[in-house]
Amino acid sequence: MPTGKVKFYDAEKGFGFVSIDDGTPGGDVYVPASALPEGVTSLKSGARIEFGVVEGRRGAQALSVRLLEPAQSVSVNKRIRDRKPTEEMVVIVEDVIKLLDTVESSLRRGHYPDKALGAKVAQVLRAVAGDLEV
Repeated sequence: MPTGKVKFYDAEKGFGFVSIDDGTPGGDVYVPASALPEGVTSLKSGARIEFGVVEGRRGAQALSVRLLEPAQSVSVNKRIRDRKPTEEMVVIVEDVIKLLDTVESSLRRGHYPDKALGAKVAQVLRAVAGDLEV
């Protein structure tokens, strides 16, 4: 079954379109309300879905839609609720600054940090960036 990302869906009109993941040019598929799973009345833009396809009078049409993952906005809202408290982040950022100060002094002396330290610094920066990113 093909997968794709919802481009838009208008619940009032009862239809929308999804872009197929395979990158087919003009690969947009019409999604009628009748193709949505039971109990689902709308799709959010950006949601990933799996669906069957049938050729209709006006082109490809989705059948039997199944939600694979929610739209990004749902994930973002969950991440906001799961954020660390600001007091905890202050301590983490202070520690990152100290860590980067040691890297800076090494670089000023003309030396990159060794491979193990470089990997740890990169891992810490990615983790902190993930905590800060919304």
